[in-house]
Amino acid sequence: MGKSSKYPSYSGGTISINGSDKASTYKKGNTIVSNYNMSDDEKRAYEYAQKSFADSLSKVNVFDEDTKNNLQSQLEAYTLNGQKMVDKMYTPMLEDLKTDIASRFGNFDNSVFMDNLNSIEENRAESMNNLAQDVLAKRDELISNELSQRYTYLGFLQDIQNQMNSNILNYISGSQANSSSGNSYNAQAYAANQSKSSSLGNYANLASGALSMMGPYGMAAAAALQVAKQYV
Repeated sequence: MGKSSKYPSYSGGTISINGSDKASTYKKGNTIVSNYNMSDDEKRAYEYAQKSFADSLSKVNVFDEDTKNNLQSQLEAYTLNGQKMVDKMYTPMLEDLKTDIASRFGNFDNSVFMDNLNSIEENRAESMNNLAQDVLAKRDELISNELSQRYTYLGFLQDIQNQMNSNILNYISGSQANSSSGNSYNAQAYAANQSKSSSLGNYANLASGALSMMGPYGMAAAAALQVAKQYV
């Protein structure tokens, strides 16, 4: 009975950067394990992105008091600026009208003054109405911008996690490829060794048969050869 070669143990794989193992694949019991070794900085960034994403996701469409006050402050500033622009446009018109009427008629109690005054006031009222519409549009714009910034931030956090996960999988795939390469080499070496052992065993059988035909001394040598074959 020939002695079989021991099947090779599992060959693990690693990926190293500057001498530091970043990813490894190994056998633990009956389980093949692949692991990525995060640096302290990577771990902080990964955990921060995860926590910030989870915290922000539940509040993305909720405006707290600080946010509301900030938006209201911006809206009031926009409204005040619009009112100043309207006043800046129509106040000089009224002053010019008063000066013109006073120089020509000496008083404001006349139809020319009233007609022109009504025309200016109508235009001014229309401008104020347009301003009110602009303020509503500005409010919607401020809200839309706030939400857009929040969703952009969520996308940024998710991109960080996705990129890190992609890098991790790439490193692990590299360690698995190295492990597969080692195991492939071991299997080929084992098969070659088994083939060699089989050939030697066949040769021993042929030699033993030939020696047994050579009489007592040949039979003794054949017996010794069969014993030796067990260790091939």
